[in-house]
Amino acid sequence: MSKSIEELKSLSTQIRRDILRMVHDVNSGHPGGSLGCTEYFVALYGEILNYKLPFTMEGKNEDLFFLSNGHISPVFYSTLARFGFFPVAELATFRKLNSRLQGHPTTHEGLPGIRVASGSLGQGLSVALGAAQGKKLDGDNSLVYTLHGDGELQEGQNWEAFMYASAKKVDNIISTIDYNGRQIDGDTDDVLSLGDLHAKLEAFGWLVLEEKKGNDLESVIAILNKAKSETGKGKPVVILLHTEMGSGVDFMVGSHAWHGKAPNDDQLATAFKQLYLEAPADY
Repeated sequence: MSKSIEELKSLSTQIRRDILRMVHDVNSGHPGGSLGCTEYFVALYGEILNYKLPFTMEGKNEDLFFLSNGHISPVFYSTLARFGFFPVAELATFRKLNSRLQGHPTTHEGLPGIRVASGSLGQGLSVALGAAQGKKLDGDNSLVYTLHGDGELQEGQNWEAFMYASAKKVDNIISTIDYNGRQIDGDTDDVLSLGDLHAKLEAFGWLVLEEKKGNDLESVIAILNKAKSETGKGKPVVILLHTEMGSGVDFMVGSHAWHGKAPNDDQLATAFKQLYLEAPADY
C-alpha cells in the first residue's frame, strides 16, 4: 500500500533516528552522508522504484538499485528494513560480528535488497550499466538506478563508465550524485575540485538534471519522476542532487567532520530531541 507524503516524511524522521542509533551503538559508521541522503532513499523506495517482495537477486521485470558509495549503508539498511525487506529488529546487529549488516553492503550473507557488494568507491556505475544492458537484451523495460557520492567521482573508473553509457546509448539508467560538497578529508573543492560537474557530464553525453533542494521530499520525488520521463530517449540520465551532509541534526549539518564519526551519548540524546516523533519507534 502506498504511503502519503506526510507518512513518508515521518518515515524519513524515523530513518534518521535509526541511522544515529545504529552508528552510536557500535561507535562506528558514517552518519553524515546517510542523513543527507534520507529523502532520496525514502522517495526512491516509497514512491519511485518498481520492486517486488520477497526479494529476488535477478529482479526480472522490476527496477534495480545499486548503491555505489556503500559507506552510507546505515540509510540503505534502515530504508530496506522499514520497507519490509527484512525485520527492523535486525538493524540492532549493524557492524557486529556475524551480522548481515556489515559496514559496507555485502552479498555473501544474502541480505534482501543487496545485489552487489559496494564501498570500493567508483565501481557502482560500471556494475549498473551491465545490469541495464542486460535488461535491454532480455526485453525488460524496467529501469536501473544508482547513487554516488560527489567525492567518489574523483575515482577515474566513473569517467570511463560515463563515457561508455553515452556511447552505447544506455538510456534505461538514472544515476544520482549526492552533491553535498563534502568528503572524508574536507570540502571536495579543497581535496580535488570537481569543477563544473554539470558541464562535464553534459560533455560526456548525459542528460543532466539538477535539484537544489535535495532534502525536501516533494522536490526529490519530482526530480526522480522527471528523470523517469526522460529515459528511453537515447541518453543516460543523471541527477545532481544538492544535499546537506548531516541533514536533520543541527550540529552535524554541513560538516565533513561527521562523514565517519559516531555521536556520543549526549549528542545522540540532543539529536533525538530534534528528530521527535509522536510515537518514537525503536528496534
